[in-house]
Amino acid sequence: MSRARTTVFGVISACIACLAAGGASAQHSVARAWDDTMLESIKRDRVRPPVQARNLFHLSVAMYDAWAAYDPAVRPYFFEEKISAKDVEAARHESISYAAYRLMKHRFALSPNVAAINTILDARLTALGYAPGVTTTVGNTPAAVGNRIAALVIQRGLADNSHEEIDHASYPGTYPDLNPALVVALPFNPTVIVPTRYQPLALSFFVDQNGNVIPGGFPAKVAPFWGFVTPFGLQPGDMDPARPGVYLNPPPPPVLNGVGDVAWRAGHEGVLHVSSMLTPDDGVMIDISPASMGNNPLGTNAGTGRPLNPVTGQPYAPNLVKRGDWTRCLAEFWADGPNSTTPPGHWNEIANTVSDHPAFQRRIGGTGPELGALEFDVKMYMMLNGAMHDAAITAWGVKGHYDTMRPIGAIRYMAQRGQCTDAALPNFDANGLHLTPGVVELITEATTAPGQRHEDLAGYEGQIAALSWPGAPASPASQHSGVVWMLAGNWTSYQRPTFVTPPFPGYVSGHSTYSRAGAEVMTRLTGSAYFPGGMAVYTCNQGQFLVFEDGPSQTFDFQWATYYDAADNSGQSRIYGGIHPDFDDFPGRVLGSQVADKAEARALALFEPLPPACPADLNGDGTVGGADIAMLLGAWGGLDASADLNADGVVSAPDLAIMLSSWGACGG
Repeated sequence: MSRARTTVFGVISACIACLAAGGASAQHSVARAWDDTMLESIKRDRVRPPVQARNLFHLSVAMYDAWAAYDPAVRPYFFEEKISAKDVEAARHESISYAAYRLMKHRFALSPNVAAINTILDARLTALGYAPGVTTTVGNTPAAVGNRIAALVIQRGLADNSHEEIDHASYPGTYPDLNPALVVALPFNPTVIVPTRYQPLALSFFVDQNGNVIPGGFPAKVAPFWGFVTPFGLQPGDMDPARPGVYLNPPPPPVLNGVGDVAWRAGHEGVLHVSSMLTPDDGVMIDISPASMGNNPLGTNAGTGRPLNPVTGQPYAPNLVKRGDWTRCLAEFWADGPNSTTPPGHWNEIANTVSDHPAFQRRIGGTGPELGALEFDVKMYMMLNGAMHDAAITAWGVKGHYDTMRPIGAIRYMAQRGQCTDAALPNFDANGLHLTPGVVELITEATTAPGQRHEDLAGYEGQIAALSWPGAPASPASQHSGVVWMLAGNWTSYQRPTFVTPPFPGYVSGHSTYSRAGAEVMTRLTGSAYFPGGMAVYTCNQGQFLVFEDGPSQTFDFQWATYYDAADNSGQSRIYGGIHPDFDDFPGRVLGSQVADKAEARALALFEPLPPACPADLNGDGTVGGADIAMLLGAWGGLDASADLNADGVVSAPDLAIMLSSWGACGG
């Protein structure tokens, strides 16, 4: 069957702009058009979440500065020039388009699918009515201004410590792997040296989750140096002086046989245990409605839902689904592929969908005047993608510093050692797996007898069996694997066999950090933690959603009351997907919240108007003249603060005298 996945929230709203429709639609700004174009381009690029967070952020900077250039009262981010235009709206439209186009042309020049991306970019610019061949940066035409802004953003990016000059790779000899590669096709983990530290994989070939084949079997660590990239809202004092590159001082991860030993074992064994839930055939039903799920205190899964939808005033109705459909679709829903925009892009998709809702009002924080679509969008993208950029810096800085193991290496290591539950039983080792009846068991002659649960494991008596998902079926379009008793030393994550686990360390979860930051920003931008209408819905259609096996077995709806509930599900999804233990997830959520605090403060400061360079220039055209006299006379005798140049509480003759003394060009 067709697997028609497009965007994370593509089914919630039919209002996502379509490239084929041409330029910005009546209800969408030109900034939205280019954000959509960036998301389409990311789907075709390599899956590198911190790199894409930076791309989204710098696109937001370019668009914001192109918008700000035409208003002397708006604070710029990089571009400090102020430009006059007869038709400011048209000039902004054109400058934003050239700034976005030139920046994206540069950023995707080394993409494996650069030809396809260039086609998208050229089509967008042409559909908006502009010519790709206009490259000048000289003068103050809107195109030249846009091209000049793009050049400035590119220049600043080349000095932001992201290693763009070597395609964001690590410099040779830095961040070495302490462990030899784990050969996924062979059982156990015999090559591991330090079981708590990151271990690359050895695969026949590696295909990232956008379908790009990476030469060499498994790529080098993605961006372990990212904690040194220039941030948006994070401040120098937020970096731990004892841990360079680590912001906001998260607790160290647990360590096997050290501080947090119990948490380390429980976290990785928890991933193994939930693998037994990756089947629709066990008859277990759960309620995934907001009435029963969500409303978690930060950094926990301890919530028990909400009784009422605050928008409608009605109770949330139960939503009973097969647990195995929910767990599998959850793992796939938030994953980075196929056609993925990565987690930073997911939250752009969510923001765009929310802003399309008929009840949505473009008010920063849900209060104050309603803004035009373009002003709101450039400010929304600055705050949101500033937070996504800093979430990447924070999470990947922690990853690079602590360099921790992924579940596949830890679980296979413990399975190789044996069981640690009972010294009187065979294959005891203090670093083995805990036995849990029905999930993790000792293989014996009795359990491998014909007709018994471990029958297929005959010959492995004394080893450890796990009830788990065994890998993708032979015919993914029509079959699902269910769960089976398998040798625990062969355990694999709920991923494609050509991917298995991301090529970077585990602690902390990037999904959790990005998603909590995104949820916080959306809450602060909109003034409400709740999705419009009090609930967001995504439909997983029977047999049409899962990619590497058939499913779900029945159509069902994901439901989230708040942005926080959706973000928490994103973190949980990585546990069911076999990518993270819970001790990667929960601290990531906390970091995401802290990152959002910093990004919001930086964005709101940016949005504060500049003090007027020439107070007597009431109409902001750069000259004190007749139009300003007319405005002052129109306010004569009143309390208009903008025309009260001497601040004595009334517009009168002294204010006129100040204006006449300032006659002519401001600053002239």
